[in-house]
Amino acid sequence: MSAFTEKVFYFFTWFFQGSSYLVPRAYAVMHRMHHEYSDTKKDPHSPIFYRDVFQMMWETKKIYNDFKTGAIKPDNQFSKDLPVWDKMDRFGDHMLVRIIWGAIYFSIYAFVITRYDLSWWWCALLPIHFLMGPIQGAFVNWCGHKYGYQNFDNHDHSHNTTPFGLLLMGELFQNNHHKYPLAPNFAKKWFEIDFTYPILKFLSWIKVIRFAEVKA
Repeated sequence: MSAFTEKVFYFFTWFFQGSSYLVPRAYAVMHRMHHEYSDTKKDPHSPIFYRDVFQMMWETKKIYNDFKTGAIKPDNQFSKDLPVWDKMDRFGDHMLVRIIWGAIYFSIYAFVITRYDLSWWWCALLPIHFLMGPIQGAFVNWCGHKYGYQNFDNHDHSHNTTPFGLLLMGELFQNNHHKYPLAPNFAKKWFEIDFTYPILKFLSWIKVIRFAEVKA
């Protein structure tokens, strides 16, 4: 995409992740390492080395923070050609900004609860909204390397987890994704549907992005 469009999508990353904003540069490094070292000791978020998803989330958080702060410098193969917008990251990652997002979420809950006379127990869901980014990442990596079926022998534990692969816009077709990491369409069988793919095709059609098809 163009430099301007990249900035627009970078902003959208912050806007839609809100309080759970993840610095794209740091997360992209981990994602590249995850593919290179899938389900080995060097994999930054493989579930096979942890007793539960919470332990995996905590360890992943520490690795993410090390890459974000520069405490650990990744190899060039994992950090080259990544978008960097330091001002946006400092703003989006600031604790005050996260607290403001949390207050916005609570205000929306409070409005809906009072408007429709609902139980305040619905507020128990707020922590999920506060941490949606890390929670979704953990859900994809945990389930996508433990449950489901395999179309390909990738020499790792990656699986396709259905029907959640549909609900998460193709993200849980992990076995397919690890076989063809550069393919924009994560679905490979007739019954698999990656709902993100037609969105990418549309964005390509209107010249917002460019991508090359990768055939299975």
